[in-house]
Amino acid sequence: MKLNQSIISLLFFVVVFASCKSDPAKKDAEPKEEKTEATGTPVTIVSPEKGSMTDVVELNAVSSFLLKSFVKANASGYLQVVNAQLGKYVSKGQELFVIKTKESQSLGNTINSLDTSLHFEGVIHIKSPGSGYISQLNYRASDYVQDGEQLATITDTKSFVFLLDLPYELKPFLPNNNELQLKLPDGTFLDGRVDAAMPTVDAVSQTQNYIIKVNTDKQIPENLIAKVSLIKKSKINTTSLLKSAVLSNEVQSEFWIMKMIDSVTAVKLPVHKGLETIDHVEILSPMLSPTDKILLTGNYGLGDTAKVIIIK
Repeated sequence: MKLNQSIISLLFFVVVFASCKSDPAKKDAEPKEEKTEATGTPVTIVSPEKGSMTDVVELNAVSSFLLKSFVKANASGYLQVVNAQLGKYVSKGQELFVIKTKESQSLGNTINSLDTSLHFEGVIHIKSPGSGYISQLNYRASDYVQDGEQLATITDTKSFVFLLDLPYELKPFLPNNNELQLKLPDGTFLDGRVDAAMPTVDAVSQTQNYIIKVNTDKQIPENLIAKVSLIKKSKINTTSLLKSAVLSNEVQSEFWIMKMIDSVTAVKLPVHKGLETIDHVEILSPMLSPTDKILLTGNYGLGDTAKVIIIK
């Protein structure tokens, strides 16, 4: 009897143990291993660049004709013939106007009827004093003009130049920029040479005009504004960074960058700037290597040491 009770107790223990081992609720109650994700500020990086840098300032130059010829009437009368047209090119000595004097208008036929050998016409031929384009025309055929009145204006093509509007404080940089390149609004370029300075300075803007001569056969209108890049300073084989990688305080008295020291940590590194262009800044110190990794975006507001995640 005691043996049977022992066997029954053993079987009961085995059944209970097996049911506990296969209970799904207990399986779900078992703790799962949680995956840890990296934390940090998302950033992008850039490396320093080695090469040439040029500090330039962009100025305006306006096209102009320095010499203009004025065609004037040398007698009072009626314009019988007008060969001049606005924008038309004329050569020196070309006939532009024919004036019939008021005396011949009233007395010419009477004098000729009295003596046919006189051949009195009272006609005056006015010719162009120079070569160029007619930029102004004041009268037309049959108009009455007075002696000495201006009939037309001719721009001398040989006097075509660009006038560079130079701030006076930039004058020391001009000797190194005698040869300049002018960019026209249509995207074309002209080679120019600084010739002379005008003797006056604008009282308000404190700018002085410099004459730039260009060698071109292209017809360029007057008062066209071209862009001129004046080189202030140039360096070769220097280290630079994109401007957005360099940070500063509110008064821009201190500058620094955020440099990666490992795959997830960036530290603050004070720097000294040099030349600046539109998109790059020269780094004078400390010495940076092309293999260094500098934060480009996401760097604003980070502490001296920050955990970051590099976004590719």
